[in-house]
Amino acid sequence: MINNGILKGFFFLVILFGFSPKPSAQKTDIGNWFIYFGNQKISSKWNWWNEVQYRNYNAIGDMEQLLLRTGIGYNISENNNNLLLGYGLILSRPYIPNTKEKDKLTEHRIYQQFITRQEFGRVNIQHRYRIEERFRESDFSMRFRYYLGLNVPITKPKMQKSALYASAYNEIFLNFKSPVFDRDRVYGALGYAISKTVRVEAGLMYQIYESRNRPQFQLVVFNNMPLYKK
Repeated sequence: MINNGILKGFFFLVILFGFSPKPSAQKTDIGNWFIYFGNQKISSKWNWWNEVQYRNYNAIGDMEQLLLRTGIGYNISENNNNLLLGYGLILSRPYIPNTKEKDKLTEHRIYQQFITRQEFGRVNIQHRYRIEERFRESDFSMRFRYYLGLNVPITKPKMQKSALYASAYNEIFLNFKSPVFDRDRVYGALGYAISKTVRVEAGLMYQIYESRNRPQFQLVVFNNMPLYKK
């Protein structure tokens, strides 16, 4: 059984991150991201990735970006190594400098990635290597991303139903042309496994740029193939 105090605290964080009072986009640099990650099994070797990210300048209602991403993956080995080819549509609404008006930008993105996973005791580790081809208006660029993430169950010995867990990741973005460094993302969260395939997380992510940092609250829902076996 899960300690009721821990569970109540987790859902308090979910409510706090998702529905905190709405600040002005021009007066704060703290945003809020609502994210859905889906990963459905097509066959023993093939999977379908689907993803929606609704990013706000504030708690909710002042859209910064809508990201839709999908892809088809192939399992080189069961639950451990996956190759994927995907497409992303990114609709951005950046503020025009020194105004309250927004611009409208559309980006089409093709990406290729390789994911490998390991388990060390209670720690579940994931490495993701991704290359992106980015088509923005009349501009084309390429970017490399390396993601290192981990999940550690707190109330169960393994990632299973009713497990409260800690989640963290670091992801670095590198451009293929100057400036090479694009950004780095550092994330920490608490999560809860509702079932074998559905999990929710509430956490805080820092985007680190060359000249500034930007915090983002995140509320994430996962609807994925099982992370653990029966």
